[in-house]
Amino acid sequence: MSNRTMHATHEAATDRPTTAGEDAPVLELDGVEKHFGTEKVIEGLSLSVHEGEILTLLGPSGCGKTTTLRLIAGLERPDRGRVALNDATVSGPDDFVVPEDRGVGVVFQEFALFPHLTAAENVGFGLEDWDDDAREARVDELLDLVGLEAQGDSYPDELSGGQQQRVALARSLAPEPAVLLLDEPFSNLDVDLRVQMREEVRRILKETGVTAISVTHDQEEAMSISDRVAVMNDGRIEQVGDPEQVFQQPESRFVAGFLGHASFLPGYVHGDEVTTGLGPVPRGQINGLAGTYDRTRVDVLVRPDDIRAVPVDGEAADGRIVARRYLGPTILYEVRLDDDTTVQCMHNHDESIPLDSGVRIELDADHELAWFPSDQRPDDAAE
Repeated sequence: MSNRTMHATHEAATDRPTTAGEDAPVLELDGVEKHFGTEKVIEGLSLSVHEGEILTLLGPSGCGKTTTLRLIAGLERPDRGRVALNDATVSGPDDFVVPEDRGVGVVFQEFALFPHLTAAENVGFGLEDWDDDAREARVDELLDLVGLEAQGDSYPDELSGGQQQRVALARSLAPEPAVLLLDEPFSNLDVDLRVQMREEVRRILKETGVTAISVTHDQEEAMSISDRVAVMNDGRIEQVGDPEQVFQQPESRFVAGFLGHASFLPGYVHGDEVTTGLGPVPRGQINGLAGTYDRTRVDVLVRPDDIRAVPVDGEAADGRIVARRYLGPTILYEVRLDDDTTVQCMHNHDESIPLDSGVRIELDADHELAWFPSDQRPDDAAE
């Protein structure tokens, strides 16, 4: 548990507090649990999502994020807890509303378009109860919104992957769902199209004002599309917050490590400084390091862009390059310090440092750093 949640309950860490005058949540999950046989897949999960918000469930494979999406959709029934839409229980001990009556739209990973229907017919498929003029107007409106007004008569196999995804999105938006669920919506697209489509999907969702919950294991995707990110691990939510918050101030080592590259720099809190292998760090630069932690050991989170390696000779070196990864625009270096701590730093691609080079490591961060209690025992005698 980190500095910022050491005295907080799990429930407080997994939900956004409702302030005076704020609308009630569109979606609420309260203490939801789900088992498959003897395996507990979701455990005590609580979460609220507000109107017009895009929230992403982010986590590794098998963490329970897709099961959570299926519980919201009504494709699975929780073993304990409650799911509510617009303050009405749709899953609970004595209530269960079937998926088609929940007012929830789903965009599946495979798009699931009907191959024998045109793009326009796919979009209008869920509008059988609308009169002809209203249905035609709604289909035209949505095809225009997703930029496919000229492809209404095209069949799915005549459309590109990105165009098929837009049709699937328009079809899910057509009945005006209370909540839209997106299950790994970009995983079937190539890398360049994936970046383009996530920007386009965010634009469409914001233009329509729909409340959306997305599922992904791709950190960059979650950060770019979401208003808030809920990081999941082993069926629980580790942290919920806006992308900047969860990246810069992670509340657990898991979150810190899952969201990009993370190095943990051992430090000792003493007075106004934290002594580290890279020299002293001002205590005020480390988030939430109150006076009660004086003369204790901590681990300071540093990202590759917080550190710079300077090639030097002989005794001036305090580390050595032990690995390097060429990433195109940048090179990621792994450096082993004299105290055997390993840190990572990232340089521009034209600043190449050979393997096994001696380097001096400089901390180059102008923002607050996160920290975690050290695995070591406190040492009151250390200086």
